[in-house]
Amino acid sequence: MYRQPNDRRRLARKTAGQQFHSIHSATNKDDILTIEHAIVRTKPKPWGSTDLRPWSQASTSDGPIGELWFERPSLPQSLPHSLAKGLAAPETALLLKLLLTTEPLSIQVHPDDAFARSIGLANGKTEAWYILSAVAGAKVAVGLNYPRSAAELRTAITDGSIANIVHWHPVHQGDVISIPAGTIHAIGAGIVLAEIQQYSDATFRLFDYGRQRELHIENAVAVATAGPREVQAPPEQLSDARIVLTVNPYFALEQIDLAPGSVWRLDAPKETWLLAIEGHAQLGSTTLSLGDAVFLQADHADIEAGADGLKALLAYPGPTINPGALTERSAVGRIRHASLGAPLAPTSPGRAALEQPEASNWPL
Repeated sequence: MYRQPNDRRRLARKTAGQQFHSIHSATNKDDILTIEHAIVRTKPKPWGSTDLRPWSQASTSDGPIGELWFERPSLPQSLPHSLAKGLAAPETALLLKLLLTTEPLSIQVHPDDAFARSIGLANGKTEAWYILSAVAGAKVAVGLNYPRSAAELRTAITDGSIANIVHWHPVHQGDVISIPAGTIHAIGAGIVLAEIQQYSDATFRLFDYGRQRELHIENAVAVATAGPREVQAPPEQLSDARIVLTVNPYFALEQIDLAPGSVWRLDAPKETWLLAIEGHAQLGSTTLSLGDAVFLQADHADIEAGADGLKALLAYPGPTINPGALTERSAVGRIRHASLGAPLAPTSPGRAALEQPEASNWPL
């Protein structure tokens, strides 16, 4: 079903101290500096899991959880009125979440901004996935195996044969998959992935494995690219600590790897999300462990990697890379920027980026 959340502030509650780690006053409230430990909202799904470990300790007593949404906390009641006045947490351009699958998700497609707005939604949905874990044989579908006409696509949705013409690929930990709006796609069973996306829940289903949920045939046909996936650019090495996994007009997604005990400055002039996927670190007053996320905006913070280092995903609005996002601070105070000091060279943070079927670097 296509949906656009109208109120993103209906969130699960934590204590004030847990919700809001720091707010810095400013003369103009538009210039408020923000560092927040994200809260997590669980989303029940029929294809989800009843064991969220090690990513979350959330209860699954009411049924399987398929998605963990990282969101900004509401302002704590303990915040002084003079500071809190008019400072309700604003909506974000991006949504960071984890998906945990024990069954295949529906085959689906998301609209672009133009189509979404034509039906009364705020924006469309482009997304990207980072595979955190995958059982042997796990796979995803991206695009069709060869081009179809709109009439052929409509027939394939109606008779269910769409399940046989999407292009399935095995996935492994570290794979990165870009899903532009209009791309027909699906996620198989046995996968945990991190997703960064435009903040939208606009989804049109084409096939749902007999779950008896609504299909959206006409809208799906109207927005889908009925053919193979787009070529995906390979990751780019910015420094020893930074790899740009994918970048598009809506967001940039990076992987950062911080050596044990190293100290860095994270600069976030715009909305920025940081998700710990391995190791530990201290970010300001916040301790980051596996599955923790932090939101920053118009601010900066020091990160001290723990004894096992820190691997994290860093996401912020596109279309350009923030060259000064990460700065190493040595023990003697010497500062070295982890940025574009040399021509960008492709690298692979695991498996190669997704390309056209005939040129795929994935085992098929």
